[in-house]
Amino acid sequence: MNAAPRILIAGCGDLGGALGTLLSVRGLQVFGMRRNPAALPPGLHGVAGDVTRAETLGGLANLDPQVLVYCVSADAQSDASYRAHYVDGLRHVLDALGGATALRHAFFVSSTRVYGQPGDAPLDETDAALPADFGGERLLEGERLLASHPFGYTVLRLSGIYGPGRRWLLNMAADPARWPPHNAWSNRIHRDDAARFMAFLVQRVLEGLPVDDCYLVTDDCPVPQHEVLRWLAGRLGVDAGGVESPLPAGGKRLSNARLRATGFELQYPDYRAGYATLLP
Repeated sequence: MNAAPRILIAGCGDLGGALGTLLSVRGLQVFGMRRNPAALPPGLHGVAGDVTRAETLGGLANLDPQVLVYCVSADAQSDASYRAHYVDGLRHVLDALGGATALRHAFFVSSTRVYGQPGDAPLDETDAALPADFGGERLLEGERLLASHPFGYTVLRLSGIYGPGRRWLLNMAADPARWPPHNAWSNRIHRDDAARFMAFLVQRVLEGLPVDDCYLVTDDCPVPQHEVLRWLAGRLGVDAGGVESPLPAGGKRLSNARLRATGFELQYPDYRAGYATLLP
C-alpha cells in the first residue's frame, strides 16, 4: 500500500493550523513547521523551525513532501520583517528542501496588498500588481522567487482575514469614535473559507487536476467599510447615528471570479454570513 502523501505547511499558525486539520482528517500526512510545534493542532506532525533562521531548518532535509504550503506571517509592520519572512524565509525553506524529489507543487500565501492601485473598477488576477508600500513589494518579491523554481506553484492573494479570535473590526464597530473618517472599499475572507479553499486546491494537485498559478482569495462582497461597521454596530446595539458615512473613495474592489470558477463554494460569501457567527 502506498504511503499517504506528505504535506508540509511552513508557518503553521492560525490559518496553517486550520488547513492542516482539514488535510489531516482526509488521511494525509501533514507536517506543520513552526517555532513551537507543541502548539500545533492534534493530528499534525510537528517540525521545529524558524524560517528567518536557515540554521534551524535541518528537520526539512529528509522530509521530501509532495506539496509545500508556505503560510508565514510577518512579526512586525516593517520592511525588514517582511523581507525576512516573505523573501529570505521562503528562500531558506526552498534551500532546505533542495534535495526533495517528490515535491510537485508549492503554494505561497500572499496578500491582496500587492495591489496598490485604488479605484472603483474590480481587480482580478489579470491586472498588474502595482504595490504601493514595502509590504506589497516584499510579497510580490516572494511570489516571483517562487515562480523561478521548476515545480508547479500557486500564489494565493488573500484579502483581509477575519474569523475566530480576529476581532479588530468588531472592536472598531463597538466604538464609533474610532471609525475612519474616509469610507474606503474593503474586501475580506473568513479564515475557515480560506483554509477550505487551500485544502480544495491541495486535493486537486494530488489528484492531478489543473490549478491556476494565482487566485484572489476573497468573498463575493466588496463593500465600503462603513457599510460593514454600521451593520455590525446595529447587531451590537451600538448607536452610530451621529457618524457620517461619506461616499466610498479609495481602497479597491476585488473579484473572486476565478476562485468561483473552480466550483468551490464559500461557506461565508459575504460579511453578514461570516460575522453572524462571531457576534454574541
